[in-house]
Amino acid sequence: MDKVFDAAGEALCCAAAVRLGGALCVLAARAGLSDRYEKVAVGVGNLVAFLDGQERDDDVLAEAFVANWSLGTRYRDELPGAAFFRAGLRIVDVAIIVARTEQPVSPVQGLSHALEAASGWPAEVRIGSFTRLADFESACQTEAEERLGTDGLPALRKLAEAQADHYRRAAASLVG
Repeated sequence: MDKVFDAAGEALCCAAAVRLGGALCVLAARAGLSDRYEKVAVGVGNLVAFLDGQERDDDVLAEAFVANWSLGTRYRDELPGAAFFRAGLRIVDVAIIVARTEQPVSPVQGLSHALEAASGWPAEVRIGSFTRLADFESACQTEAEERLGTDGLPALRKLAEAQADHYRRAAASLVG
């Protein structure tokens, strides 16, 4: 893989982590795990900033990685969206591992976790014409790849943040 493809794969994985983070933060709060999820969110934010050319903070990423692992073990099976939650955390793992080890990643390798998470969503959603979160995620991935190719990282970040709002609302509806 060439360096541009590696950077694109990393950017698309980070965008998916931001996108799914919209729901993950709501579900973590419902489970009383906001303090741990905040460390993960800071780590994802550091990755996004790194892709924008800022310095990567390996201490922040290490703390995020540990917090992310801890979230997966502490989110109980009987809580709403447990399958989504655990699969959604895996995209964060991929993004952090790739950034810290500088291993190449293909978008398919990392984004499959995001699609797996969305496929595990336990209820219908109402996002535009989408009623299944997996269909919405698939469309998000296509749009993200197109946006990155045409408009670059700043546009991808804005898109991911806007899409995270849809995930946030779906999670809020799920937990009531």
